[in-house]
Amino acid sequence: MKHIVFLIFLSAIMQATAQTKTPVSIIPEPVSIKEKLGFFNLPNPLLIAAPDAQEVKNVTDYLSNKLKTSTGYVVTVDAKNKNAAIQFVILKQQDAQLGTEGYRLNINDKNVSIEANHPQGLFYGMQSLLQLLPPDIEANQKSPITDWKLPQLEIVDYPRFEWRGLMLDVARHFFTKEEVMQYIDVMAKYKYNLLHWHLTEDEGWRIEIKSFPKLTEVGAWRIDRTGTFGNFKPIQPGEKPTYGGFYTQEDIKEVVAYAKKQFVDILPEIDVPGHSLAAVVAYPELSCTKGVENYHVRYGERIMDWSQGHPPIAMVDNTLCPANEKVYEFMEKVVTEVAQLFPFEYIHLGGDEAPMNFWEKSEAVQALMKREKLTNIKQAQGYFTNRVEKIVASHGKKMMGWDEILEGGVPKSAAVMSWRGMKGGIEAAKEGHEVVMSPTTFTYIDYMQADRITEPPVYATLRLNKTYEFDPLPDGVEAKYIKGGQANLWTEQIYNIRQAEYMTWPRGLAIAESVWSLKEKKNWQAFTKKVEAHFPRFDAAETKYARAMFDPDFRPRKNALGRMEVVLRTELDDLTIHYSFDNSEPDHFYPSYQEPLLVPIDAYRLRVVTYRGKEKVGRVLTMPIAELERRLDAPDE
Repeated sequence: MKHIVFLIFLSAIMQATAQTKTPVSIIPEPVSIKEKLGFFNLPNPLLIAAPDAQEVKNVTDYLSNKLKTSTGYVVTVDAKNKNAAIQFVILKQQDAQLGTEGYRLNINDKNVSIEANHPQGLFYGMQSLLQLLPPDIEANQKSPITDWKLPQLEIVDYPRFEWRGLMLDVARHFFTKEEVMQYIDVMAKYKYNLLHWHLTEDEGWRIEIKSFPKLTEVGAWRIDRTGTFGNFKPIQPGEKPTYGGFYTQEDIKEVVAYAKKQFVDILPEIDVPGHSLAAVVAYPELSCTKGVENYHVRYGERIMDWSQGHPPIAMVDNTLCPANEKVYEFMEKVVTEVAQLFPFEYIHLGGDEAPMNFWEKSEAVQALMKREKLTNIKQAQGYFTNRVEKIVASHGKKMMGWDEILEGGVPKSAAVMSWRGMKGGIEAAKEGHEVVMSPTTFTYIDYMQADRITEPPVYATLRLNKTYEFDPLPDGVEAKYIKGGQANLWTEQIYNIRQAEYMTWPRGLAIAESVWSLKEKKNWQAFTKKVEAHFPRFDAAETKYARAMFDPDFRPRKNALGRMEVVLRTELDDLTIHYSFDNSEPDHFYPSYQEPLLVPIDAYRLRVVTYRGKEKVGRVLTMPIAELERRLDAPDE
């Protein structure tokens, strides 16, 4: 009888615990989580024990500042106290399973311990620990919460790939050093370890090069226009180049050091030989073409004709001349200064979308091809790439470039970043190159993440569920050549850091899980529940994010009678779409979508909203019927 009573009592405790315990929602998904009953309550005052190495101090400073700010607790760090509530441990005997960045996190009823081989692992274990606390831990002020508790559990975790990156384009639109640091803060929370800093473009040169001061005096500034980038009108009388900015070398050092404290390396990109209009405007002698003295830094007007495919036909010559020795003197000095500023082992030198129509007309380039026995114009870019690769190598660095560099022939020592799908990366790996996958198909987070009626128009749409399908390691490719993957945020249509955040999150969460978590641990349904759990964390941190995952997708088509109907789809299976054609704003009392909607003859707009039960989760979207009709005629736009 006592045994039965005990079992009933135990069952009641387990049920009560299950009712009060919040599901674990760590992003990216750890290798293993073993949940236990009960919680550990953070004491006040709170003591942290950790080795006194500087890199570990960076971790404990991060955690103690976070806890002090949000909880208001008294938090101290003591390197030797064995009774500390939170204990960081560097393993004396290396654990091969954990590698450089892995960790073990154990939370019991007495304390929290994080073990790792290296400080990086402690940092990532700490990030998982913070995700187990309430969202208010991310706030920049004291929370009203008085009972800070953690679920008891054991986690073993380590990354699948060593290269886990986000690319931020600061050339199309300039972001201050403080904003770049702000971007690093968020990516570090989700175990990204690489910021690809796209520093030069047709629209601006953003890094101070002391050997060539005009790069920033002239090349960092352009006409200020707002609207749809790429379609701006010609310069009007009186307009001056007032928009722009650049990073001094002291700024660069500050950002690099700031990132390093969060175990984020920075990959600088100097995009050459194409995308170099800002450099050509500053130093016209770098061009093959006469008349470039009259050029200006691009402000968003159309300068390329893409109607003939890739590479584009240039309307102005935005390239460095591969047949000009001054270009290689220029590159030597630029690379020298860049190499001194960035400790990371790679320097990215672009190589993408270089138009060659001006090269084909250049006597100097034709003479180069004859002298070097080059048989096609793409080999002229190969000649350039090989020479700049040697410059990079002479400074103890490795060169990386976009997948176009393969077309002209490059040494195996050059690493390849594959953006035009996975194909270039597969070919590069088979040729023995190191590869980072960043295909437009999955990782271009400048693409629209919801219907184009809601966002600045860009080339294509990339929904969250498609982003989550990203796997950097294709079948049949040797894993040793695939360093990892990254998402790319180009900023033609992104004018400020708030929009940069909005476009990055939550798609950045999907990429984070794709490059950290084991392939078999990924699960779309579980992931979306975690994403929703992280939205309050973004709110607390005042980080902007998109709720586009709740928006339906509109697919117009004609039925058998020639009438237009609309197919609506959602990324989440548990949502109901409610709609109206009568111009009123729908709620959950309105008709729910069950089958393709036949558009009434005189209707001029469709309005939709998504609900989960009686809870409104999506925004009301208004779709003009004229827009749906236009899409019938241009379905691929």
